Amino acid sequence: MEIKEVKKEATAQQEHKNFYSSWKTILTTTHHTDIGIMYLVFSLFFFFMGGFASLLVRYGLTRGGSISPEAYASLFTLHGLSMIFLFVIPAWAGFGNYLVPKYIGAKDMYFPKLNALGFWLLPPAAILIWGGMPNVGWTAYAPLSVYVEGWGMDMTILGLHLIGTSSIVGAINFIVTIMKMRAPNVSYRNMPLMVWTQLTTAFLQALATPVLAMALTLLLLDRNLGTGFFNPALGGDPIMWQHLFWFYSHPAVYIMILPGMGLISQILPSMSRQRIFGYSSIAVSTALIGFLGFGVWAHHMWTSGLSITARVPFMFMTMAIAIPSGVKIFNWVATLYGGKLKLSTPMLFSLSFILSFIIQGVEGVFLANIPLDYQLQDTYYVVSHLHYVLFGVSAQAVFAGIYYYFPYMTGRKYSEMLGQLHFALTTVGMYTLFTAMLFMGLAGAPRRYYQNLPEFFNLNVAASFGAILIAFGALVFLYNILSSWYQGPLVENQEDPWKLADYGMKEWPDQPDPPDQPDSPDQ
Repeated sequence: MEIKEVKKEATAQQEHKNFYSSWKTILTTTHHTDIGIMYLVFSLFFFFMGGFASLLVRYGLTRGGSISPEAYASLFTLHGLSMIFLFVIPAWAGFGNYLVPKYIGAKDMYFPKLNALGFWLLPPAAILIWGGMPNVGWTAYAPLSVYVEGWGMDMTILGLHLIGTSSIVGAINFIVTIMKMRAPNVSYRNMPLMVWTQLTTAFLQALATPVLAMALTLLLLDRNLGTGFFNPALGGDPIMWQHLFWFYSHPAVYIMILPGMGLISQILPSMSRQRIFGYSSIAVSTALIGFLGFGVWAHHMWTSGLSITARVPFMFMTMAIAIPSGVKIFNWVATLYGGKLKLSTPMLFSLSFILSFIIQGVEGVFLANIPLDYQLQDTYYVVSHLHYVLFGVSAQAVFAGIYYYFPYMTGRKYSEMLGQLHFALTTVGMYTLFTAMLFMGLAGAPRRYYQNLPEFFNLNVAASFGAILIAFGALVFLYNILSSWYQGPLVENQEDPWKLADYGMKEWPDQPDPPDQPDSPDQ
């Protein structure tokens, strides 16, 4: 009888691994690993879509006047919306779905069907956004977003509503799963750091996303029913849109980087062959970043007419976030010290992640300073800072995570040579592109111009060259992942492909028998 049960379980696992073998299983699966992989595939597709839009933008900027202002505005908007809402945030949902139950010893997410719904809201959202071809910038600042004609903006608003709904239901699912389905041997004191960051991120999503949803609803009413929330012609206040938008969007910055910090906190110890340094301080700093993240949104609005009594507290709150961020950097570096470093592709991306995190942090301190911000606001300096955050930090963490967990997900090895080529092209291109933007900003180059001024031509060409290198690296990455997925060498032990057991380490906690865990109401 026991032999039959073992065979039955093995067969089920094999069938589960191949869920993508038919459209029926793809459309009906609710298992957390399946949903996680689907999120990741979706996010990578829009990484390439958003990246293609950015290449067209750079082409237009390098060859002045080669694209129209309208086309530039649409491409610029689609690039921003795709990279934020269709790439980074879904990617973290993917890693969270795949990893959180494994790290806490759970059978699945607490609400498996709701989990699947969260994913399936994204494809129609993407169709609405790309079909709408919005041209108001990814921030959708009023009053332009109120006055722009056509259904494109309305379609985009509806698409963002679907993404927001997906984020909220996903956040609730993560919170309940982590709080109610941890194995007896997984407590808050030893919970993997990736789970800590996912829990903090979920609270940020659950609390901040409804604010954006409300703002988008008011914008939709202004556009279609003649209300005057943001319309100055009807007594509305466009600045109120900025407050509501940034009240969500600066916590969203941490929604986009905290899970990456969690992944790096898992990868560095594994690749250093020793335990993470300062577990408790990293966990506390994670929660502190989440808490402080709600008190900094107004630093985006120093030049909007805020009184000095409003600006100063926000300035100090913004600078205060550097403290828990510095704690993380110190602990990551301390983890490397004295370790037996394995300079594999995920480790290389992790090290570059730390460097980018330091660079964006230093840039952010300057922007938090009120007098300096007056000089740097709406220049390419801000664009450089934003991209060091979202690509240098978030995207590099995504790449590190994909390479690190690829053997776990597929049972196959990727090409290390191609992985390191991808790393080299990406990092050289990235630091070239964003550093060129940095110097353009320091020289006063304005952002959101569809044509660059002649005095910034050389720096703009350098930036475009960096973007091309990133694009070539992305193609190498795509080939490596697809070819390895289908015909890469099999790993010796899918549960321990990095041979952590040789150093007294393990990836997953010991899982108890299923009866020890609460059943989901979805099951």
